[in-house]
Amino acid sequence: MKEIKLKNGETAILRTPTKEDAKAMIDYLNIIGGESDFITFGENEFTLSVEAEQEYIEKTNSMKNCKNVLTIINDEIVGIASINSIQKERMKHNATLGISFRKKYWGMGLGNEVISYLIQWCKSNGITKKISLLVREDNDRGIRLYEKFGFEREGLLKKDICVHGVYYNTVTMGLYID
Repeated sequence: MKEIKLKNGETAILRTPTKEDAKAMIDYLNIIGGESDFITFGENEFTLSVEAEQEYIEKTNSMKNCKNVLTIINDEIVGIASINSIQKERMKHNATLGISFRKKYWGMGLGNEVISYLIQWCKSNGITKKISLLVREDNDRGIRLYEKFGFEREGLLKKDICVHGVYYNTVTMGLYID
């Protein structure tokens, strides 16, 4: 668990989810789907059952190269970030970063704090050597944030995502860690 003081004076807590968080996590994901067109699903499109989400949480918590982190403010989930890795021997050193926050908390430094926290966690787990992510090509703020941490552009997936009938390219980015 980690506490973060925000620019607006509020305190955020970063912590690992438990299976009791499953319903709130699903609710959060269904809300943010309607707050940003930069994520891969829309409002109320996250359809995992509470039981399936509980299984996912428990499975992820048991893996040495996977991590979920909730950002909590005033007992409300305002962010979810994850490091997910394949468990096969040849691929387990690779991790994929996912990160989202409620729109009202954009620009308050949470992205910096959470990415820094997860990079440090990856460095300490003894397995992860590369973190990859996908970001929509026109998400300039997101790309600048990732580049600030040393992520480099590795490729372009053309017309990878379609939002409201418009196709967008996705940039693949990677960070090699020691």
